[in-house]
Amino acid sequence: MKNTVILGALTVAGLAAGAASAATLDDVKARGNLNCGVSTGLTGFSAPDANGVWQGFDVAVCRAVAAAVLGDPMAVEFVSTTGQTRFTALASGEIDMLARNTTWTFSRDNDLKFEFVGVNYYDGQGFMIPKELGVSSAKELDGATVCIQTGTTTELNLADFFRVNNINYEPVPIETNAEAQQQYLAGACDVYTTDASGLAATRASFETPGDHVILPEIISKEPLGPLVRHGDNEWGDIARWTLNALIAAEEYGVTSANIEELSSAPTDNPEINRLLGTEGELGAMIGLAADWAKKAIMANGNYGEIFEKTIGENTPIGLSRGLNAQWTEGGLMYSPPFR
Repeated sequence: MKNTVILGALTVAGLAAGAASAATLDDVKARGNLNCGVSTGLTGFSAPDANGVWQGFDVAVCRAVAAAVLGDPMAVEFVSTTGQTRFTALASGEIDMLARNTTWTFSRDNDLKFEFVGVNYYDGQGFMIPKELGVSSAKELDGATVCIQTGTTTELNLADFFRVNNINYEPVPIETNAEAQQQYLAGACDVYTTDASGLAATRASFETPGDHVILPEIISKEPLGPLVRHGDNEWGDIARWTLNALIAAEEYGVTSANIEELSSAPTDNPEINRLLGTEGELGAMIGLAADWAKKAIMANGNYGEIFEKTIGENTPIGLSRGLNAQWTEGGLMYSPPFR
């Protein structure tokens, strides 16, 4: 779900250097749609619905950027990517941004020449097993077979965890979440490991979710977020501040229900006014209309609304806010000021 190891780093970096020389904003406007890289299908995060329309937590970021830039949240071409293909797709210019359960790391930011524009989900790697195994801790998994996606730092985290705890495992390599689900349910592996959010999303799609347990250990830090290519700062700013707009809107109480009223005239809160474009010139600073952030928020609601309707506690995924709560509520979600 996350993290490609640095195989082919020089190739990817070379592709990025060439692709970033073009102005992505101009390309998106000329094309009339945003090409956004997503997963091959992860319930709650990015997956097509029964009508083939992409939905989910990460999808909402793509639609918000499209709304901010093009005024239309549906003007998005979604490109499915695996753990192994996602970075090449971004570096080559096949996609304009990647919003796909991808962990922000030093090497991706520097060696692969990408720019993470923020964190939309603070996560960590976990383990899922069938309840019938009777295991209550990952430290009891000595000798287990483990389904693990190739081309990810999940592999490295897994090796470190088993080595530190002096236990052994047998990896079962898989490429996509769908393959992982199939292999795990078929009994080809005892354990599936990936981001804890991905485990919750996968378990929710099972016929009998209660037959499977996510173990308590979280063995890594996985700050997940959208990313763009190095070298096009204007486009990076647009993606970054669109995500910030969704986060700030929740903090300021701007919702899909009241945004029209709040933007009809300046309010008593100058931060809300600047966010919604009724005061100041923030839109012009990034080459967009004054109401760019309003359009982004209207696409799917603020950050909290998006979370609750795609992966929150009242959805089959059932994730609590935890670290992803606003900073005012004990979480880590925090937008820089709109001023």
